[in-house]
Amino acid sequence: MGRRGHHDDDTPVFVISVAAELAGMHAQTLRQYDRLGLVTPQRTRGGGRRYSARDVSRLREVQRLSQEEGISLAGIERIMQLELQLDALRSRVAELTAQNEELERTVRSARRVFAAGAAGEVTVLPPGRRPRQVAPSTALVLWRPRSDEDWS
Repeated sequence: MGRRGHHDDDTPVFVISVAAELAGMHAQTLRQYDRLGLVTPQRTRGGGRRYSARDVSRLREVQRLSQEEGISLAGIERIMQLELQLDALRSRVAELTAQNEELERTVRSARRVFAAGAAGEVTVLPPGRRPRQVAPSTALVLWRPRSDEDWS
């Protein structure tokens, strides 16, 4: 809850009868969906169900998928699981993108740049400079297969 008296979409405020009316369903249907794990409301200390606005939206979506799309409850459960996974993956992508951008800012603001030399040594370069290019090798390698006697 934010300001006094203000509720967000996840605040459990509706009793089962109100949530059922808002979703256009019978309260017994909400109990069944709770048992199946499709929409799980929060519980009061006494065990009463309290639904949030997000829960009511999910109830409406379950009803739409069932009635309009003809999807079974098992199918709806799987769809909702996949949507939760997708949301988690999107959050992770956003997190990694932010980390990558921070790393890029750090690299751009670095005062020193390191490069590997031709012999494997590490050299320090000023920003904006590239290591000197080594001329391509002109060495010739000759390969001769061993005779069978060499393998024993």
